[in-house]
Amino acid sequence: MTLNLKKYLIIAALFSSTLYGQDIHFSQIQESPLWLNPANAGLFDGYARAIINYRNQWMNVGSPYKTMAISVDGTAARQTKKRGYLGIGLMIFNDQAGPAKMGLTQLQTNFNGIVSISKKSKLAGAISAGFGQNKANLSTLTYGNQFNGTEIDPTITNGERIGNKSFSYIDLGAGLNYEYSNVAAGLTRDDLFTFKIGAAAHHLNKPTQNYYLRSTYYLPMRFVVNAQARMDFKGTKLSLLPSVVYMRQASATEITVGTHLRYRFKNGTKVTGISSEQGINFGVYYRVGDAIIPQINIDLGKYAVGVSYDINVSKFTQVTHYNGGIELYLKYTVLGDALRKRKREYGL
Repeated sequence: MTLNLKKYLIIAALFSSTLYGQDIHFSQIQESPLWLNPANAGLFDGYARAIINYRNQWMNVGSPYKTMAISVDGTAARQTKKRGYLGIGLMIFNDQAGPAKMGLTQLQTNFNGIVSISKKSKLAGAISAGFGQNKANLSTLTYGNQFNGTEIDPTITNGERIGNKSFSYIDLGAGLNYEYSNVAAGLTRDDLFTFKIGAAAHHLNKPTQNYYLRSTYYLPMRFVVNAQARMDFKGTKLSLLPSVVYMRQASATEITVGTHLRYRFKNGTKVTGISSEQGINFGVYYRVGDAIIPQINIDLGKYAVGVSYDINVSKFTQVTHYNGGIELYLKYTVLGDALRKRKREYGL
């Protein structure tokens, strides 16, 4: 079998996994919080945030997969004397995959109820509702019966029945989160220990995917369990930010685990809140059986930017040559008022 034929087969396999309803994924797992769990909406130290994510994957295997997401979330009905408040989020993402440029555009809203169950812990429960649209240019696909003995010849009639090029659906989801934080007060800054664990279920209504008339195929539910923490090392400028995510959708599973080492190059002012904590994070993650993912992000308080690159170590390395995908994010956060309060800059 020639290398060109192998490429065709691999591209076809990758396209098929997308065609049959596997969700998109991001490597910088904590920087796409609404995609991960709707119960992340408004669950951060601040009033509002906006995040842009961009991912370009499999650049040297025919047609790269491109994913872009924009999310905005914040809090409502938040008063200091009340133990509960609302988190509201909106996310729009577009994914384009494979030689048919198969695309998914989805708008998702999140409504999250957040309750302070103690001075150090919060519990959040959320629902999400969205509208999705799939579309593809199926005329660009090639098939096995177009193989002429040497290569795929697109001029040979494929004999296939082309299904729907576009369809839309309603999508529902839900999630839970528990967050614990402890502050060790210091003269110039506070040392933090935070821990968050959550679970979510996406596509609860299993929306039908109408690739063909009278299709009976539905989008399988995606289950997510994730945990993350921040641990400041007392008396130093260093923090450890480990996290792990487990996802399952039908027979497909994904486990991503790793950590960032954070170096704080500026303390936030404890009383006035005039300046925010700033730092740089160096991280390495591993998506089990698929990729090693070095990451770096710079946190300037209100603004943060990061980049990662997937080093592919899966069975496709013969074609990918260990190349995977580059991913970028840009984040803006309206931080919580720190006047006469200790700020809690998570750096996540």
